Amino acid sequence: MSAGRRWFEPSVSVNYDLVVSSTPDPTEYLPSVGEVEPSRPKPWWRRPGTIAVAAVLLALAVLYVLDLALSSGDVPRGTTVAGVPIGGLSESAAEQKLRDELTPRLERPVQVLAGDREIPFVPADAGVRVDFAATVAGAGSQPLNPWTRLVSLFRDREAPLVAEADPGSLTTTLDQARAAVDRPAVEGGIRFDGTTPVPVDPQAGQTLDVARAEDVLRTGWAISPRLPLPVLPLAPKTTPEGVRAALDQVARPAVAGPATVRGDGRDATVEPPQIAAALTFQPGDTGTLVPRLDRAKLGALADQLAPTEKPGQDARMRFDNDRPMVVPSVDGRAVDWDQTLAGLLQAIGPGGSRTTDARYRAVPARITTERAGQLGITEVIGEFTTSGFAPDSGVNIRVVAEEVAGAIVLPGDTFSLNGYTGPREAAQGYVEAGVIEEGVPDREVGGGISQFATTLYNAAYFAGMTDVEHKEHSFYISRYPVARDATVFQNPDGSSVIDLKFGNEYPTGVAIQTIWTPKSITVRLWGTKHVAVESVTGPRGDYVNPYTVTKPAGPSCKAARGKPGFTTSDTRVVRDLSGTELSRTTRTVHYDPEPTVRCVG
Repeated sequence: MSAGRRWFEPSVSVNYDLVVSSTPDPTEYLPSVGEVEPSRPKPWWRRPGTIAVAAVLLALAVLYVLDLALSSGDVPRGTTVAGVPIGGLSESAAEQKLRDELTPRLERPVQVLAGDREIPFVPADAGVRVDFAATVAGAGSQPLNPWTRLVSLFRDREAPLVAEADPGSLTTTLDQARAAVDRPAVEGGIRFDGTTPVPVDPQAGQTLDVARAEDVLRTGWAISPRLPLPVLPLAPKTTPEGVRAALDQVARPAVAGPATVRGDGRDATVEPPQIAAALTFQPGDTGTLVPRLDRAKLGALADQLAPTEKPGQDARMRFDNDRPMVVPSVDGRAVDWDQTLAGLLQAIGPGGSRTTDARYRAVPARITTERAGQLGITEVIGEFTTSGFAPDSGVNIRVVAEEVAGAIVLPGDTFSLNGYTGPREAAQGYVEAGVIEEGVPDREVGGGISQFATTLYNAAYFAGMTDVEHKEHSFYISRYPVARDATVFQNPDGSSVIDLKFGNEYPTGVAIQTIWTPKSITVRLWGTKHVAVESVTGPRGDYVNPYTVTKPAGPSCKAARGKPGFTTSDTRVVRDLSGTELSRTTRTVHYDPEPTVRCVG
């Protein structure tokens, strides 16, 4: 037995024949003479493929670091501005290159395309200038992303041009472009050819996108010699389908025959031509047309229903034994045209009966009985009398005095003589009387009203009312106070030409009392006295000699001796009730010379 081996000797007795086959042979674990022990596999990091990949990545990393170091501080590779390559240049070099390339382009005209029109545009003339430093800065810095740097080797990147323009410098070009481009949308509708409805289809419009157009003008010239400007579409609210529906469902049935409006005790009829003239359409929701009737074009209907209305009456004052008493107000009743026309529109629609009832609404008095009694109208605060009028003028003065008597002027309101009386013609009881026409005496219906205006003006003057509007006669009339007269004039339809207006700026109301006699007219203003008024008449001067007017002899010609014109003034001094002066106002008045009239023939 060799020294290197050890035998296993069991400590117990066993049957050797039974266990010998299961006992391991120690010699099985010893190599045979001449055999080589097998080698173990190498680690992954020592394998050839791994080493090759690592070598490539190391080389790329070295290249990336070298590329990053060599291009540090430069414009990113592949960068262009308006087609000018500046990638890889230093910022100063890039800025200079852009300046050299783009500055000449500022002087070159380009064509601005607006619709079908071409507008020449020179950027430099419009005040456009390039901010080269901001443009280069906007190109960005060197990217750190390896992929971005790799892609830049094969692809260019366009950086924006930064340019400015003086405020308003682009206005001329934009206005020309807007004139060529802007086209409003046309809404659909229905017009009438007589009583035949004709559809009008909607049309889309367009408008210049001004904000984007300004950007194009500021920078687009550097890229292209032709600059199309951006346009925004304008869509109409209506649709062709909505127009056709209104035509079939509203317009055609509406003019199929006459319609009747039943008023209180009186019916009114509206014929198809009147309906066609008054029926209009407005854009509605979801492309539809909404019909309406224009009251202003249904004058005949309004005239027929006018007798069914009841005019109201504000509270007034009457003066019994020189004591003010309230005449109660009366509410009125008028056609409610909104509801009436809505009912008429339904009646002339599909399946309508073509008959509807007029709707009415109450018209409350503006000055109610209760309010009139709370206005503090308790004493005379201003009074004036004039006399010396002719009988025919006296008739007109009486008529206007009766109209104005009892009128109330609320706190803060303005009284207008023309507005209060309305037309002053024969239908209102006025007669022909003397007037001044272009500086020459003449006759006219309503003549003599200026005497009432002068009397009312002076009563308001001493009551402390505010002079809102008045005009003196063209030449001085001796029965009136100098520089304190007033004339009025209106057209036959009642529209005002020369008016007398005064305002009540006090917290209490004012009522007008008139007292007419065949020889005089007196006007009193009642209210609550707040001030005392003094009139100071200035001297006369700047005299102008009269001129001569020759007229054909006849009943209308009355010879007269002329009087000189002159200039004077009136100063109104207003004091409170304690005597403290509140205001002093001077009005200078120039009277024309009264001509000498000669009747020849």
